[in-house]
Formats: sequence, C-alpha cells, structure tokens
Amino acid sequence: MAFDNLSDRLQMSLRRLTGKGRLTEKDIEEMMREVRLSLLEADVNFKVVKTFTKELKEQAMGEKILKGLNPGQQVVKLVHEELKKIMGEKNSPITLNIIGISKIMMVGLQGSGKTTTSGKLAYLLRKNNNLKPLLVALDIYRPAAIEQLKTIGAQLNVDVFEMGIFEKPQTIIKKAMEFAVTNGNNLLIADTAGRLHIDEKMMQELIDIKEILKPEEILLNLDAMTGQDAVNVASSFHEQLNVSGAILTKLDGDTRGGAALSLRQVTNIPIKFMGMGEKLDQLEVFHPERMASRILGMGDVLTLVDKVTENIDEDDMMGMMEKMMSGKFNYNDFLKQLKMIKRMGSLGGIMKLVPGMNKAMKGANVDEKQTVFLKAMIQSMTKTERKNPKLISRSSSRRRRVANGSGRSVSDVNRLIQSMEQQTQMMKKMGSMDPSKMNPATAMSAMKNTPIKQKKGKGKNRSRFRY
Repeated sequence: MAFDNLSDRLQMSLRRLTGKGRLTEKDIEEMMREVRLSLLEADVNFKVVKTFTKELKEQAMGEKILKGLNPGQQVVKLVHEELKKIMGEKNSPITLNIIGISKIMMVGLQGSGKTTTSGKLAYLLRKNNNLKPLLVALDIYRPAAIEQLKTIGAQLNVDVFEMGIFEKPQTIIKKAMEFAVTNGNNLLIADTAGRLHIDEKMMQELIDIKEILKPEEILLNLDAMTGQDAVNVASSFHEQLNVSGAILTKLDGDTRGGAALSLRQVTNIPIKFMGMGEKLDQLEVFHPERMASRILGMGDVLTLVDKVTENIDEDDMMGMMEKMMSGKFNYNDFLKQLKMIKRMGSLGGIMKLVPGMNKAMKGANVDEKQTVFLKAMIQSMTKTERKNPKLISRSSSRRRRVANGSGRSVSDVNRLIQSMEQQTQMMKKMGSMDPSKMNPATAMSAMKNTPIKQKKGKGKNRSRFRY
C-alpha cells in the first residue's frame, strides 16, 4: 500500500512526543528533522517539504503548544492539518452536465493505465450518478488498445465506440459525439493515446481533440509509482491542455506516495480519484483529509462507512445481527457474511481503514485465501448441517467428512466451528446488555470476557492461530 514507509516514519516520530506531558524546543527540532527525512524518502518534491516543515515548525513552536495540555496530541493534529493542506484541503468533485452529455477526456503517458481507468470511471459514474456511459477508443497507435477497451466495455456492459486504426482520432471523436446523441448516452469518456510529454506532434493531437470535444473534464492519469517525476509530467500536460484534475493509479502498490503529496502544491491540479487495485470497481474518490488520517495511522472510518453503505444492504445486515443475538446464526448466514465482506474489497484493505488496526496488524500477513478455504468447508456440508451448526460440532465423523470434501484438515474445520461460536457468543452477550447503560468501557469488558481465544493447551492440540 502507498505511504506505508512514510506512515511508519511519521508515526514513530510523533509517538515520541505523544507520551510527554511537556515539550521543549529540542523535542520539536528532533521531530522536524524526522518529518523532513520521512517526506524526502517518500520522494516528495523538495519545495513542498521545505514549505511543509517551515509552516509546521512555526505553529509547533508556538506558546500554546509548548505550554499547553497534551502538547504531543496537538502536534499530531498540526501534522494532520498540514498534510491535508498540501493535498488540497478537501476533495474536488467531478464536473458533470445536468442537461446534455458530460464529456471527459482521459490523457496521460504511455503505460499510465488510461484505458483500464476509463472503464473504472465509467463504472463509478454509472453507479453513483445513474449515467449511461459511452467509451470512445481514440488510441489508434498502440496494438490491441481498441480490443482492450471493447473487452472492458463488454465486462461492464457499457457501450464502446470505435472506428478501427485507419481513421484519425479527430474524425473518430466527431462521429462518437453524434453517436452518443442518437444512442442516448449522457456520459462520454474519450480514451486518448498515451504519449511522451515531449512529443509535440502527439500533444497537438490532444489539443485538436480538446477543441472538438470541449470536455467538462480533462483528467490526467498519473502512475503513482513514478514518484516525483509525476509532477513534471503533470506540469507539462497542464501547460498544453489546462488539465482539470488528476487520477493517481497504482496507489495500492509499493509506492512511496510522493506524487500525491506534491501534485496539488506544485501544479495546483486537484487529485480527483485514486486507483486502489486492478479490478474495475477499485477506483475511489480522493479525499485529502481521509488520506491524511490514513498516513498518520488514524484509519479512515468515513471510507469504511461508504464501502459498507455501497456494498451491504441494511436490511440484510440488521437481519444477520438479529440472528446472531438470538443464537439462530448458522453456516448459511456465515457464508452470506463472507460474501458481504468480499464485495467491500480485500480484507487487508478493509482492516487498514479501521482506526488503530493498521498498527495492530503490523508485520502480520492477511491471507485472502483463508476466506476461500472457509467457503469450501461450508459448501462441503449438507443443507441440514448448514442450518443446524450443532450437528457438525457434536460429530467427529461429520467434521472428517467436511475436511476431506474441502481439502482441509480436521483442525481447520474445528477452527471454523470455534469462529462461528465466538461470533454468536459475543453478539448474544452484547445484545443482553441494557443499551441505556452501555458505554465503550462496558463493550470492551464484554469483549474481554467473551472466550474468543481457545485455551492454551500442550502438544499437538494447542491452537496457533484462528480465523
């Protein structure tokens, strides 16, 4: 995940301050040195680093911080505010036509992921804005670019307009606009050819397309893996086309994140979206304040809530909670629960959005295959066994049959049974509490007293891990 190294360094330097009741100028100086090194190692533009540390130091050295209560916490808040500021304060929404066709022009370097991102954007805007998209293939130079866009369109059930590789892009875009009107499309996304920012002939082609299309948005696709050089690319495109926004791709990869922290400050181009995976539903709206929270290990509850709201039906969720509290939760419900989580994305990505969980999971590998194994075990049960969990838990022969049928061990089946029982017990205990008297401390106490861990034994029967 992007920012992991930066996040670790910043959190470590701030942790040294949060435990202190009083800060000295020396403490602030040491923290500023760590922050400066952290940002430079993340490949953040040196001018941005200079401005960031200067403003942060001026505020941190203030009398209110040095002599105030909880000075360490106030410094953390200052760092959060400064991170948010350099990324753009708040998210910049995409411009769409209320009446008529909304036209978006996708531009960027070769290999920046424009074609895939065009499909992702079509999916996102259709889902969130109830639009009927048309993808237009203008990349007549890259082999199989048109076929790639057609494949993406077929996967999403989205219209694709193409005229092969022998017509000029200027001609194709004119015909595509006419087609959109007759076909009832109210969103047109033009996938232009990738180019080098020093290629004057190809840049002129983009200028021509812009003049014909007159787009509401010109979105620059930037590969976050390129680091600080992404800022130079953005400056070059912005000078020629007056880019309205950027999409950072590959933010889920092992990238240092310098592009995200430098782009807005250096070029004044807002980041509007970020690619968080290869799948066509893994494009997210970029929120500077939420990203600042992620970098500082505070989680991102709002994004988590958005994911739950978008992917999980409220009635289904409430029905499942009621079953768990009443003790009627069975393996069919467990399977449904796994599918709900799967719709929200990778388990590791979800856990990082929970405040404090990123730190708790440090060094631990979240094995996404475990959910596949769990499904295999449940699907190896009979319909009766899924409805009545006690049949499996009370019969060793049934457990052996399920293990053989799913290709897992009996101990894996035992852990599945234990996981089911733990969830049910915890929810029953919390459901029996008086809501009017319930507070966070009570909830934590309930969770502590619930036997969520297998008792440690000796030898082969000792449980080493759980689901």
